[in-house]
Amino acid sequence: MQSWFFKGACQWGRSLERKLQIRSKVWLMKGGSRVSSAAIMAQEEEDIRDYNLTEEQKARKAKYPPVIRKYECELHAWGDTLEEAFEQCAMAMFGYMTDTGTVEPLQTVEVETQGDDLQSLLFHFLDEWLYKFSADEFFIPREVKVLQIDQRNFKLRSIGWGEEFSLSKHPQGTEVKAITYSAMQVYNEEKPEVFVIIDI
Repeated sequence: MQSWFFKGACQWGRSLERKLQIRSKVWLMKGGSRVSSAAIMAQEEEDIRDYNLTEEQKARKAKYPPVIRKYECELHAWGDTLEEAFEQCAMAMFGYMTDTGTVEPLQTVEVETQGDDLQSLLFHFLDEWLYKFSADEFFIPREVKVLQIDQRNFKLRSIGWGEEFSLSKHPQGTEVKAITYSAMQVYNEEKPEVFVIIDI
């Protein structure tokens, strides 16, 4: 009876220890968020697959670059004038980066651009404003105003009111990596509207 009890107690103890180990994995904290058990199981399954590879397979696998997914988003903006449609498109882009309602108009930045047609003008307009944010001054506007679009020479003058981006003040949204020409459309008719796809 004692040996059976000891054996059963040991088995129960090992079982409890295993459950506690599993539970500690499930509630593991990472970056302020809990790692789900499904994610842990997926990671363990991936590790098992890697361990089953031969040295030749590992070497062959290492020669392939990692698969990188590109995520895209379409901006659609319109206005009573072409200038307003361009303005709204710029603000739609910045709206992905942060909550522009938290931005104060403390600084003024001007942007002048030129293109070969309306599509390239829109591309360079957005690209210049993106540069102001990501590489130049970390400037985030609360408002962008297009002062003039010269539709004959495809030139544009614009101004923005905002401030330097700060993580302590402005929520961090989605990073906009690049403007693209993919499926870009500019309708300059009775109700101007534009469509632009951006890489995020």
